[in-house]
Formats: sequence, structure tokens, C-alpha cells
Amino acid sequence: MRIGILNSGGDCPGLNAVIHGVVGAASKLGWEVIGFRDGFEGLLPPGDYQILDSEDTVGILKLGGTILGTTNKRQFATKIGGSLDDQAENVIEKVGRTMKQLEIRALIVVGGDGSLSTALELYKAGFPVIGVPKTIDNDLQATAMTFGFDSAVSCVVDAMDRLHTTAVSHKRVLVVEVMGKNAGWIALWGGIAGAANVILIPEIEFSLDVVTNCIMEREAKGIHSTMVIVAEGAMMPGGEVVTQADKDERAGDVRFGGIGDTLANELARRTGKETRACTLGHLQRGGEPTSLDRILGARFGVKAVKLAQEGSFGSMVSYQSYHVGSAPIEDAVHKLRLVEPDSEVVETARAIGICFGDGEVSEG
Repeated sequence: MRIGILNSGGDCPGLNAVIHGVVGAASKLGWEVIGFRDGFEGLLPPGDYQILDSEDTVGILKLGGTILGTTNKRQFATKIGGSLDDQAENVIEKVGRTMKQLEIRALIVVGGDGSLSTALELYKAGFPVIGVPKTIDNDLQATAMTFGFDSAVSCVVDAMDRLHTTAVSHKRVLVVEVMGKNAGWIALWGGIAGAANVILIPEIEFSLDVVTNCIMEREAKGIHSTMVIVAEGAMMPGGEVVTQADKDERAGDVRFGGIGDTLANELARRTGKETRACTLGHLQRGGEPTSLDRILGARFGVKAVKLAQEGSFGSMVSYQSYHVGSAPIEDAVHKLRLVEPDSEVVETARAIGICFGDGEVSEG
């Protein structure tokens, strides 16, 4: 029995833990594992891959990034959904040649919404595919948590702890921009743990008047610094999403980012306070995974092999209620798991005095 594994999309802490889990579980069954380099691109003839055994994965559990490399560009950049176009069919035919030549009996795809959409199309085309959910944003349906999220939140909290001291020293407003295109999980969790005063996320519409009032109320109480954390996909009042100039036409995606600077400039103008912006960007993707992400990644890898052993193709590893199970890939793609504005976690944040920029401006 020979199985394949690839990582696709953005990197995140815990990918190597998944590889470690897959190779370890497969070795126990006497299976051989082929690791395809640079995502789906490694499947294109003649194939770019390496044979992975237990010796190759010694020590990788704690490493960030991925030993196989990953990409979200090139021929698999488009998020495939529904019927296949001519180009997709041509690519899938090439994938079939590589799979047949290497005698791959199961293909484990580790990726987010776009990558799992491609995996689903491969499954519909007859390929034995197993999905492993991966997204720093933690926004995939059919799983309560994905690896990499905890590491990203840990990075945010560390940054917030450091920025608090400089904000207090200079009596500044500090705006921290974090990842989160459609979902505000990183901003929410990082903001609570990092003692933010204001959390702005895509799911809750905010008013600049309310945020300004929050800052000025703190000022009136003698608290001269304010920490604002904002998800990159949060919309400015009026529905504007701040994006960078470049756009990947093939992927159909714009590059998010810049709301931190936009917001800082506006708050400085409104409050008259010295305001700075800090964008954490790819710092959230890099570095060693937390212990939680190491364990979760390894569990995901082991479960993926078990699903392959059972012949449960077209399914995806899923984490629910502290248990690693499975769900159809189709239940996860194109269905984002967003923060509920009235959820218990948001209520907790409000109860400890965090402002979400919504509601009425208080009389003062």
C-alpha cells in the first residue's frame, strides 16, 4: 500500500506535525508514504516528490512551516467548484497519470477552503482523497478547530503584551492588525487574552464614533493608552474592505491588509492622540507550533491514515468536542464558520469591558 500527502495553500504551524502523524501511522501498517512537494504542483508529471519514512520525520513535530513546501499559485490557484472547465479537466488528467504511475492508493490533502475544494473535485473525478483541514483563520465548517490557530493566537498575545508597555509609556493608541479575512477568531481570542480594549472583527459592524468615544472615555478616567485589535477583513464604516493594490487574477482573490494604518490615521484625527499601527502579518504563520497544535496536527495525521485504511474517501478529518472524527469534505468547503455576534465568547469580552465598536455612543 502506498499513499501520498501534500500541503496546499498558506503555511502554518503544525503542518509538519500532520506529516509526522501520517508517516508514523502508515509505518505501523507497513505502508509507504510519498510526500508531494509544493502542493498540488507536485502531482503534475513527472511528479515532484520524496519517499517519507520514520527517519525523515524525526524531530519535525516541533518545526514550523512544512518540509514538503506549499503553494497556492500556478495551475491549481483557481478555487474549483461545481462543474469542471476544460483547463481543470486537463490538469486532473495529468494528476491521474502521476497517481497511476506511482500507484498511489490514497491521497491526503492538507489545506483550507480552496485546497479542499480542489480535493473535492479530485474525489468527484474518481481519485481516493482524504482531507485534512488547515487554516490559521479557524473558519472552516465541519470542524471546531484547526491546527495553526492556537499558534497564531499565541503570536498575537505575545505581540500585544509587548505593545502594551510602549503604549502606556507614550500614552498612545496602538492599532494591531491581525489575520482574518472573513472571520474574526484570531482578533477575538488574541484580543481577549492580550487584554485589548477594542476588538474589531468582520462579523460585527463598527462605528468610528463609538470607537472614538471609547478612547476618549478612557482618557477622561486618566487611562491614557488604548489597545485596538482589528482583523484584516473588518469593514470600515460604509462597508469598505481595505485591500492592497495587487490582485491574483487567476485565484480571483484580492490581498487583504491595510486597515490598521487606515484606522490609526482616522483615530488620530478624531482623538488628537498619538496613534500607531502595527501589522503582524506573516509573523502569525511562522515559528514553532504550540503544544496544542503539535498534538492536534499529529492526531489529524493519524486519523487521516485511519480513514484511508477504512476506505472513507471523500471525507475530511474533523475535530468536535475534543474528539477527532470525520465529516464529508463537501460539508466543509465554501461554508465558513464565523464568529456569532451574540456568542458566549463575545459576551465574555463585553463583560470584561472590551468594546466592539457597535451600539450607541454613550452620553458623556
